[in-house]
Amino acid sequence: MGAVAAKSYGDIENVDTTGASWETAKGDNLKYNGVKASERMAKTDLPYMDNYKEDIETVAEDLGIDGAVIAGIISRESRAGTGLDDGWGDYGNAFGLMQVDKRWHKLEGEWDSVEHLTQATNILIYMINAIGDKFPDWTAEQQLKGGLAAYNMGVDSVKSYNKVDAKTTHGDYSNDVVARAQYFKLHGY
Repeated sequence: MGAVAAKSYGDIENVDTTGASWETAKGDNLKYNGVKASERMAKTDLPYMDNYKEDIETVAEDLGIDGAVIAGIISRESRAGTGLDDGWGDYGNAFGLMQVDKRWHKLEGEWDSVEHLTQATNILIYMINAIGDKFPDWTAEQQLKGGLAAYNMGVDSVKSYNKVDAKTTHGDYSNDVVARAQYFKLHGY
């Protein structure tokens, strides 16, 4: 799974990142931001993430994407399920570990199921590919990061690589997810 799957959509370990913004970090009452803050939040989520590791690996292998990327999104979106109310977040608009928006998608599976993870990861892959079409000169790693930003706010929100997170939640979505994913990669995902 690892190296072959990660190559399809870039290598998460080679994606540059500034990590979490102050706004994101203060959600955990952290007195610092950046990669260190993203890593701390991922570390907090790790014991809960381990409940989904087998399903993450299944989806990652089936769809040819790095499981650490899926884990990074789960950490950011739902804090490995701990931030959800009966599977729901975003004021009842988003569902599941990876927070699929009910206003844009017909929901699939239970909130913590392989079906949900598959649906959400397919949305991510669509976004990465759309960013690749929009920015064909970007490297696979840049397209991955742009796809993460698009997963949060749509392809039209990504205008340039230097400002990839300009329109994302807290202005850091892709940078935070990348840093969290890199942490999970180091911890067996």
